[in-house]
Amino acid sequence: MMEFSSEYSTEELLKIEQEFGRLKGKCYLDHAGTALYGESQLRAVQELLARHLFCNPHTSRTMEDMVDLVRYRVLRWFNTRASEYELVFTSGTTGALKLIGESFQFRSPSTPTETAEPGAFVFLRESHTSVLGMREIVQTDRIHPVERTDLLQALQRSGEGPPVPDCQRTRPSLLVFPAQCNFNGTKYPLALCGTVEQSGLDGFDRDRFHVCLDAASYVSTSPLNLTRYKPSFVCVSFYKIFGYPTGLGALLVRKDVEHLLLPGKRYYGGGTVKIAISGPGGFHVKRDTLAERFEDGTLNFLAVCSLLPCMDTLERLIGPSPMDRIQRHTFALARYCHNRLRQLEHTNGTPVVELYHDSAFEDADTQGAIINFNVRNDDGTYVGYAEVACMAANHSIYLRTGCFCNPGACQRHFGLTDTDILRQYQAGHVCGDANDLVDGKPTGSVRVSFGYCTRAADIDQLVAMLAGCYIRRTTKGPLVSRANIAALYKSYDKPRLVQICLYPLKSCGAFRVDRGGDDVSWPLSSTGLRYDREFVVVDDHGTAMTQKKLPGMCRIRPTIDLQLCQLTLEHPDADEKIVIDLRYPNQEQERHDDMAHIQLCQTKVCTDAVSGMDCGDEVAEWISLALGISGLRLLRQSPNEARVQRRTAKELSLNNQAQLLLVNRASVRWLSEKVDDWGGHEQAPPLDALVQRFRGNLIIESTRPLEELDWRRLLIGDCQFTVDGPCTRCQMICIDQETGNRTAEPLRTISREFEGKLRFGIYMSHANLEPGAMLSCGDKITGLIE
Repeated sequence: MMEFSSEYSTEELLKIEQEFGRLKGKCYLDHAGTALYGESQLRAVQELLARHLFCNPHTSRTMEDMVDLVRYRVLRWFNTRASEYELVFTSGTTGALKLIGESFQFRSPSTPTETAEPGAFVFLRESHTSVLGMREIVQTDRIHPVERTDLLQALQRSGEGPPVPDCQRTRPSLLVFPAQCNFNGTKYPLALCGTVEQSGLDGFDRDRFHVCLDAASYVSTSPLNLTRYKPSFVCVSFYKIFGYPTGLGALLVRKDVEHLLLPGKRYYGGGTVKIAISGPGGFHVKRDTLAERFEDGTLNFLAVCSLLPCMDTLERLIGPSPMDRIQRHTFALARYCHNRLRQLEHTNGTPVVELYHDSAFEDADTQGAIINFNVRNDDGTYVGYAEVACMAANHSIYLRTGCFCNPGACQRHFGLTDTDILRQYQAGHVCGDANDLVDGKPTGSVRVSFGYCTRAADIDQLVAMLAGCYIRRTTKGPLVSRANIAALYKSYDKPRLVQICLYPLKSCGAFRVDRGGDDVSWPLSSTGLRYDREFVVVDDHGTAMTQKKLPGMCRIRPTIDLQLCQLTLEHPDADEKIVIDLRYPNQEQERHDDMAHIQLCQTKVCTDAVSGMDCGDEVAEWISLALGISGLRLLRQSPNEARVQRRTAKELSLNNQAQLLLVNRASVRWLSEKVDDWGGHEQAPPLDALVQRFRGNLIIESTRPLEELDWRRLLIGDCQFTVDGPCTRCQMICIDQETGNRTAEPLRTISREFEGKLRFGIYMSHANLEPGAMLSCGDKITGLIE
């Protein structure tokens, strides 16, 4: 294994580790998404706010002076001063870019508007989506993307040929590019700022360019020296550096170009005018300075003040000029990770990861603390990023997947044309979804990024996960297609229902209706199985809890007595059971707003807002003790507020996607035989235990595996159902439902056998629900493919 040499001393490493006790057992590798705040940083912020009385800066000169003090301190952080740059606080980098897009004047004020051709808006094609959005609001129709190679050639051509006289470059134009690519950490030469502003760009001889530097990704781990490099505009977000506060950024405007923004600012909010008359004519006079004009309304002044202890904390932990040391530390980590990933090989010698980079990781001036890659199988096919994200979550690794709001970088590195992108969209892929492979091609990738608190051990954990999950130790021959499977099972008996499972508490254990022989039945309801997923455990903030966060939830075992209308909960570590009455309060009683014993609460399930009735303190205390987390509550879905599936308009309980989930034991058996490594266990788990991982409602048995994937409708006994589609799987199927322990399988094998699609089992809904309908173990099943 490669050795890693830290920038920090042993004492400094220990001091930093003490700041992040919440990372115990976790591996955080998404510092490009957000930096992490330290514990002493938050304590310092709290002490500042608790010790001082901070008033609205519009009414307090002291607060106004405090805000300006923070401005000067931030300018020093970026190695400049108030005589060089004006600093406008914004909601973040996106807000700063939007301000420039709305306000930049593309026509010279000395040229008549009707005859003047506007300047050009030029942007690096591999820019963040927030830059692409500027195309919609800039006040020019001369909009041009520039390729990376063409932008870099501007430096090489600098000084070649006679310069275009300033008198001929009369059209104010804007070039926007990132100091560091948020996709893969490539750094662009900051010398481009001066070169482009002095010499322009090829093909734009009459345009006088001003550079807007998107520095959001760059400043997170690198020092920005605005004394040496002086772009016209700089956009930053502070959470990228400090982790806290969020929702606060800045636009830095060089003093000599303020005039390019001031006339374009039309809207004015509170505090930005000297006078405004409400009558006809709209007379008003804006304030003088850029910050006064552009900071509409009341600033987030408490967040602004919080920047002082945030900067102090980094200087205390890392030392003077902390960003220089952070840059050296994070670059060393990135190089270490890059080299370790390159060494991963399958048994046939093919690489495990495909890296997407534009540098050789030789120095921190050209490469930031970001690694971008995709995983490949030993046959060269891609592993979808959604599967890698699930595997990472299963190993408590926090990383980022997708296209990272940088479609231009994705296109170039994946070799996708505009037509390919449109084809992927037409196939159902949109930004942020889990459609990670279309026609075998990746729609996104995996990104890991590092911060000042990242350790080499975090990278070792990532590499161990990739090696353990994706390097095959045995070869089982080519994959078997569904058509070949059908050929192997030409003769088979009719499938039958062998087990009915319901999960009264969402994400907790199953109540299995298969005791007493094949005559065991269970009633259906308008939402699926009666009492299935009617309850949800929430934390003290009202957030729904799942096994993804608390795998031990599976050890809460429910039992339902239909005659007594009672739900009984057990847990191996609980001394006593607890019984919940399943009868709703009568409708007349429930309408009274003064009912003290019923508390309506709100939570969220799969993007839906859900109203629930609190089940009381006794149940809450039992669940909190059973799961070892204080403040948990149990809510029951309100019967007066239906939840509806968007695509089918069918009524749902607290299910994720559909009313029912069907799992075929034959398919699980087939899948189990395909797994080549159960993580140190010579044998696969028992079939029943493996079936339970898929948390199906209806467990069937057939002689032909995967035949359920061909069904469009089915008849179970006398009940008709429609198939809503395959079930997309996540890391929960890697949790042993008896113990709560995590494994890498069977998710890995599902991805491999189904060409990157994490699908297993089928969703179903009632086709025509009859009153009193029941399902019984032993019911014969007829699957229809049309």
